[in-house]
Amino acid sequence: MLLSAVLSPFLLFAQLTKSLSHDAFLQQVRSNHPFAKQATLLDAEAAATLLVARGGFDPKVYGDWERKSFDGKNYYNLAEGGVKLPTWYGIEGKAGYNYSSGVFLNPESKLPANGQAVLGLSLPLLQGLVMDERRAGLYQARIFQRANMAEQRLILNDLLYAAAKSYWDWSLADAWVQTYREAVRNAEVRLEGIRGSWEQGDRPAIDTLEALIQVQDRRLELNAAQVYFQNATLALQNFNWANGDVVPLDTNLRPPPLTASLLPDGLALSPADTLATQHPQVQAYRFKLESLDVERRLKREALKPRLDVSYNLLGDGFDLSPDNGDLFLQNYKWGVQAGFPLFFRKERGGLQLAELKIMDTELGLTQKQQEIQNKIIAYQNELANLRQQVQLANAMRENYVRLLAGENEKFVLGESSLFLVNSRENKLIEAQLKLAKLQAEAQKIEAGLRWAAGLWQ
Repeated sequence: MLLSAVLSPFLLFAQLTKSLSHDAFLQQVRSNHPFAKQATLLDAEAAATLLVARGGFDPKVYGDWERKSFDGKNYYNLAEGGVKLPTWYGIEGKAGYNYSSGVFLNPESKLPANGQAVLGLSLPLLQGLVMDERRAGLYQARIFQRANMAEQRLILNDLLYAAAKSYWDWSLADAWVQTYREAVRNAEVRLEGIRGSWEQGDRPAIDTLEALIQVQDRRLELNAAQVYFQNATLALQNFNWANGDVVPLDTNLRPPPLTASLLPDGLALSPADTLATQHPQVQAYRFKLESLDVERRLKREALKPRLDVSYNLLGDGFDLSPDNGDLFLQNYKWGVQAGFPLFFRKERGGLQLAELKIMDTELGLTQKQQEIQNKIIAYQNELANLRQQVQLANAMRENYVRLLAGENEKFVLGESSLFLVNSRENKLIEAQLKLAKLQAEAQKIEAGLRWAAGLWQ
């Protein structure tokens, strides 16, 4: 009856509590935290940047009309309209219509009475043939899209690592509360038993006082652990968002019991240099190098002379067929535009700056990759050591359980003292607290290894 009365509040507490697993909590963070939502905006930003770059290849409708009238005379009417179509290789197509009338037209502006349709092409033969600003912008927009994916991974990597550390602190605090709660329960059961023995004359009164002091001490430790748990819950609550605001954690939520490991051995044993190359920060450097290489190609293109040719097929009204002869050799207008600076100082300077940016980024990439690699190795070493410590601490706890059980048996038989029982129990509690701390630390180091490798996403 006494044991049932003592255990009933704890059984009721166990029924009311609900478990919040590590994976479920992190999924909640991924779905609702503002930083996670902010990371998704990068996709929209990259899509908008790509749309801007593609707009450089959009067909453009143009039109121009000019009229002059003076002293009652219609000097001239000049109108031109059409569409221009940029293409990938720098060729620009043109389809237009020109109209002119008036008594004082310039001779070159005189057109057939029905106006004149124009079909034309312009083509760069040197500068702009291999690369131009339109193509460079589109290349860089596509690179920016992939770079934003790496940036998104980096944001989630930092966010989920911070959330995981907070979760394991919360889990450790709960483990300490459970340890001290069990210690209080055991001390209270022992106190009741010793009181009964004292009332029957089997135990001295001083044993009841020692048992009472032990209960009080356990309750003090439990109170301190509960404060620690409350503070850990508040820290965890910073990651618990819903509908754009922090949501208090359910007071009945508890983590599952601490375990030794969640991480596959493959990551703990993977080569650090291989993991480092996959880190989003390293990938961000590579994307930057790709973008700078596009810029360098554009600067190299500027070192070429400009030589553009254009050809326009002219019609009588909308009739483009000639009266006789070849279509392309009778009614046409063509031209050549050429030019280049004498010293190319601006162009050579621009290319040198582009190459210096690439060299600077390559050095930064090498440094960053080495830093990440060393960080991964450090976490792997610490994790291997902690896993061994967890095994040793678990074995020690089991041995202390056996020692306490044996001491309790001797105490019941009158061959031991309450002081020795309490001493054995104190050692067991210390071992349980140390094991929980090592388990939580191992989980945080595993989370740190995933963070160092950039695998939280």
